[in-house]
Amino acid sequence: MGGFTSHMEQALDAARAAGTRGEVPVGAVLTDAGGAVVAVAGNRTRELNDPTAHAEMLAIRAACAALGSERLPGHSLYVTLEPCAMCAAAIGFARIARLYYAAGDPKSGGVAHGARVFAHPQAHHAPEVYDGINEAEASELLRAFFADRRG
Repeated sequence: MGGFTSHMEQALDAARAAGTRGEVPVGAVLTDAGGAVVAVAGNRTRELNDPTAHAEMLAIRAACAALGSERLPGHSLYVTLEPCAMCAAAIGFARIARLYYAAGDPKSGGVAHGARVFAHPQAHHAPEVYDGINEAEASELLRAFFADRRG
C-alpha cells in the first residue's frame, strides 16, 4: 500500500478511554485522503444520554463540522468494532472511502453481520471494507468490559 499507516492503535486508545468513562469501549478515528487525523471519538451514549452517540457517529459529526461539509470523500474510518446498521448507514451517507474495523459484531453489526447495509441495492455508497485489524486486542477490551459489568 506504500505509506499506509493504520490508525487502529489510536482508535483503541479512544476505546479504552470510553471504557474508563463507563461506556462500551469502542473508539473511532477518521483520517483525510492524505492520512491526517481529522477526528477521534469514543462512545458517549451514557454521558450524553444519546443512543446515537456511537464513536463512529461522533467522529463523523466532528469531521463534517470541521470541514463544513456533510460528505467526507477520500476519508478513512478506523473503528474498533464492526459498525452497527445506524453507523454503517451514516458512513455511506458521508461517502467515506474506506472502513477499517477490528472486531466483528455478530450480535449488532451492520456490515458483515445483521443488516449488511452496504450489500443492499438501496445503499447510495459502499466504502472499501477491511476487517480484522487488531481484532484480538479490540475483542479482549470488549470481553473484559462486559465481564466486569457482570461481575
